Amino acid sequence: MTVDTTDGLASLRPTEPDSATARYVFRVEIRLEPDADGLWTDPDRFETTLYRAADDPGTSGWLFFRDTLWRGELADEPHFRRLVADELGCPVVSASFSELRTDEAYFDALKAEIADDLALFNADSVSEVLTKYLGSSVRVA
Repeated sequence: MTVDTTDGLASLRPTEPDSATARYVFRVEIRLEPDADGLWTDPDRFETTLYRAADDPGTSGWLFFRDTLWRGELADEPHFRRLVADELGCPVVSASFSELRTDEAYFDALKAEIADDLALFNADSVSEVLTKYLGSSVRVA
């Protein structure tokens, strides 16, 4: 299963956002540029947090962390900035992945789904997959 990355930021959208118990967290710095002469903002930049609901393990889109986050369009920071800017409607100065924030139940289901097909990740263990694709960027609450 792969995530379609041909539709720009549409590939970032989860399939079932309302039922999500986990989310991907991104740090985004945006710049405000008023169109009218004589108007400006101070500060003209600020950091905010962008969230993307995580699809349930085993459902369409659950491999977002592998296909889009780690080796896909989000790994290319300038490209990711452009995608986020298009979605937010303002210039994006920086954008980066921060963490997968989840609860125990989701994390357990994610590990079980990974364990069911380690070959999908070219790995020998679940911990290898988590380290390879998410590093230490998982927060379980």
